[in-house]
Amino acid sequence: MFDGVALDIHIPATKTVQPVTDDELVQAVLAGDEAAFSQIFERYRRLVIHLVSRFFNQRETIEELVQQSFTKIYFSLKDFRGGNDKSFSSWLSRLTVNICYDELRRIKRRPENLFANLSSEDAEFIENYIEKSSSDNETSFVNKDLAEKLLSGLDAKDRLALTLYHAEDFSVSEVAETLGWTESNVKVRLMRTRKYLRNLFEKIG
Repeated sequence: MFDGVALDIHIPATKTVQPVTDDELVQAVLAGDEAAFSQIFERYRRLVIHLVSRFFNQRETIEELVQQSFTKIYFSLKDFRGGNDKSFSSWLSRLTVNICYDELRRIKRRPENLFANLSSEDAEFIENYIEKSSSDNETSFVNKDLAEKLLSGLDAKDRLALTLYHAEDFSVSEVAETLGWTESNVKVRLMRTRKYLRNLFEKIG
């Protein structure tokens, strides 16, 4: 009621704008919409950078491999098969990890300072072996340095499984899907890696 006049005002309901799905963006790119790939890049840029940085520390190397990863992703979109909410992120992660693995094989060396990327929560089983009762900072530093050197001796594929499972908190099935391995293969590699590290720590203990 306004000055004795009833006002019948209809306020239209606000429509909820649903975000564009990954599958829709992929189809848009395949249809020739280059802007759609820019959206994919912005949506997953941090994930790709994060994965690459798990294996490499040099900024130039990370930038180059991120670029290679998105180039591979772009030209492989025609092979992507959607189906659920995480299909694209899993597929994209697999391509990125494979790019990292190819680089590791190409340069024939191990990633540097992997231990710095593995927190005690991410790699508790490693910490259980290298942590001593002493609280001496120097002793702690030596132990971590030793762990880094021991980890650098791992096979590249074992390192991939170890990093994704412990540092990225992937499940066995997620590691298998990302790397394109069977779950049995992942379990065997994880067990073999743990045994290898245990044996090394027993020898130096």
